[in-house]
Amino acid sequence: MTINGGISFWYATDTTAPRPARAPLTRDATADVVIVGGGYTGLWTAYYLKASAPDLRVTVLEQKFCGYGASGRNGGWLYNGIAGRDRYAELHGHPAALRLQQAMNDTVTEVIDVAAKEGIDADVHRGGVLEVARSPAQLSRLRAFHTAELGFGETDRTFHDAPATRARVDIADAVGSSWTPHGARVHPLKLVKGLAAACERLGVVIHESTPVTEIAPRRAVTPYGTVRAPFVLRCTEGFTAALKGQKRTWLPMNSSMIATAPLPAEVWDSLGWSGHEVIGDMAHAYMYAQRTADDRIAIGGRGVPYRYGSRTDHDGRTQPATITALTSLLTSFFPQLTGTEITHAWSGVLGVPRDWCAAVSLDRTTGLGLAGGYVGSGVATANLAARTLRDLILENPTDLTSLPWVDHRVRRWEPEPFRWLGVQALYAAYREADRHETATHRPTTTPLARLADRVSGRH
Repeated sequence: MTINGGISFWYATDTTAPRPARAPLTRDATADVVIVGGGYTGLWTAYYLKASAPDLRVTVLEQKFCGYGASGRNGGWLYNGIAGRDRYAELHGHPAALRLQQAMNDTVTEVIDVAAKEGIDADVHRGGVLEVARSPAQLSRLRAFHTAELGFGETDRTFHDAPATRARVDIADAVGSSWTPHGARVHPLKLVKGLAAACERLGVVIHESTPVTEIAPRRAVTPYGTVRAPFVLRCTEGFTAALKGQKRTWLPMNSSMIATAPLPAEVWDSLGWSGHEVIGDMAHAYMYAQRTADDRIAIGGRGVPYRYGSRTDHDGRTQPATITALTSLLTSFFPQLTGTEITHAWSGVLGVPRDWCAAVSLDRTTGLGLAGGYVGSGVATANLAARTLRDLILENPTDLTSLPWVDHRVRRWEPEPFRWLGVQALYAAYREADRHETATHRPTTTPLARLADRVSGRH
């Protein structure tokens, strides 16, 4: 029987110490910095601020509990991808985007090093990222992707033909792959739990069960009181649309996952995957997977991409049709797993700006700051964003504060029903493009997918 929801597989199977119960806000309060959102972005920001300036009064307000959102539900990819890099190259020049990419490469190491320093055992395994092509059209995109990454300084990235790919991981129909060392598997929940505890050791105040209904200059409003501070930081990613006035700021894109039962040694002998790389592909409807520390496969994809009116799921529950689709995706990659028990399924939302560009900003006039729009690449990007926010708040000009994503502005999403219709049509087009490319074996991307990319703002 598949456990559906329960926040995520990571919560359902966590055997570490229970998370502490953190009291909600009970009255008006003051701070030097108030952070809205108790996920990776908010907690990393609190951590670095307090570590750099111990006298700062830093308060985190979280509507449920730390890690309730994407930080406790994601695929566990700690890697160097960042949403919008190519767009930043267009706007600010290649050297600026190159600096951003190098900062992301360094961020993978930064997260691993801080986790070790703080004693956070997050099942980290630095096996890198393997991007796989399974059709001629995907292979063409993979070659272009590989060349582009080399152009952004990844001289340690390697390309593998079909036999070399399948010798590494026995993926059905694999025709090539590109591997980078700048990635690691993590247990997302263990990371966020450990990070929250590290923040509290530094003196950060965390109030859970405290939904923020409005963010305004120098105040965060909740049903239980208002916290006033010179700086108010919005770190709410896919839940941003629930805030007053933010309905069309970032689209809460849905992503869903399943996890298998632990697989026996003989299955792993046939699959390979001894390097524990995280795996993605070059399909338009992108997938992502990891080999977990307890020898399961956790694999994800879009499922139902968006809920009307920017609604979010109920505690991670996902649709039965999505579970079926992800199970079919799993056995498409690994036919030998046909009939394998799927023990868990869950969903979450990620923040998508209209131009698909992650950003960090701080307005010193109003005291309002934000970070997010990671489009699914937030496990590492949140850390870089947090260190950037720290430097902006402390008025400490660094290489980070001059990166091209700082103070980026983007237009709002269309109102309903156009937003819902557009996203549904977009992902229907991507799924059809994937089917067409698989069926025809043509080496070029279908015009339908190119059109969808232009309409979506991804390219």
